[in-house]
Amino acid sequence: MKIVIACDKYKGSLSANQVCSIINESIKDIDNTIEVIKNPMADGGEGTVETLVESQNGKYVETVVMGPLGDDVTAKFGMLDNNVAVIEMAAASGLWLVPFNKRNPMETTTYGTGQLIKKALDLGAKKIIMGLGGSATNDGGMGVAQALGVKFYDSEGNLLGLGGKQLIKIARIDMSGLYEKALDAVYECACDVENPLTGKNGAAYVYAGQKGADSKMIRELNRGLINFAKVVKNDLQKNIRDLKGAGASGGLGGGMVAFLNAKLRVGVNIIIDVTNLEEKMQGADLIITGEGAFDRQTFFGKSAYGVAILAKKYNIPVITINGSVLVDRESISRENRDLFFGNFSILNKPMELSEAMENAQKLLENASKELINFYLKIKRR
Repeated sequence: MKIVIACDKYKGSLSANQVCSIINESIKDIDNTIEVIKNPMADGGEGTVETLVESQNGKYVETVVMGPLGDDVTAKFGMLDNNVAVIEMAAASGLWLVPFNKRNPMETTTYGTGQLIKKALDLGAKKIIMGLGGSATNDGGMGVAQALGVKFYDSEGNLLGLGGKQLIKIARIDMSGLYEKALDAVYECACDVENPLTGKNGAAYVYAGQKGADSKMIRELNRGLINFAKVVKNDLQKNIRDLKGAGASGGLGGGMVAFLNAKLRVGVNIIIDVTNLEEKMQGADLIITGEGAFDRQTFFGKSAYGVAILAKKYNIPVITINGSVLVDRESISRENRDLFFGNFSILNKPMELSEAMENAQKLLENASKELINFYLKIKRR
């Protein structure tokens, strides 16, 4: 018998690697003859670097870069053995780095994220996976480009500075100074939103408010992104304005496409490829996946959903073991409902979240053993 464990983290409690290891040990306690393959998962958001570094025997690289407000911050990214770098843009340009009273996407920049890319290239990266999400910025990736040597000028030929406020001023983009190694790598951006760059569903109107923008700023940022897209089309011959996902991370999705020819992909699909999960699934009798909270958001590109979609291709049954299950089976569409044979929580009694997180390891062990014991008895009848 072969079981593949492909679980995401239980946020704030257990890493993806820990979850998979606990379930693995629980299975072996029940029957150590079962072939178990661990494949820790992520969805391209927070925790992606940690998951891939731990599961792929990679290493962390720590460096000082420019934070979203222009001050120095220490950020880290991952380097994998096959010249793949894994970067979360939030490590250098995230909202978590900006005190609430200083949040202002007119001023914040993605420059530090560009510095992480440059460092990865200097270390030999030939492929860079970028997690988009959690940004403090709305600069269209202008800061990333500036860190890599791209220059932006206004209509009078003045060199422009940093921040979302500069977008409206851009009249010309000069790519001649682009870092020589920048186009030696391929870029995949984990992008789980479909927002275009501009308009009512774009980066500014949907996300800038939570980054500190008032209504006036939002309108100005949107106009700036419209201008940015226009100049990109004129100077770089790339149409990013209506591109799905271009509005991710304050327009960084669009900027990565414009300046580095990046591909925007659903995050979990990138992780599936990097970890060779499809190959590992071959011949499996059961797939176990799960996450901290199994809810409606699961079906919008989260790990468990991506794993189940892949397993369906091979008609392999899937169950989820989660910190909690917050959605009724009847409220899930029939198509999505049929992806899972069962969705289970590790909770065994009413308890506070703090208690559940503190005892997550033991709760997960108990739930895993009960489920595997049940599965084996049914399977072997």
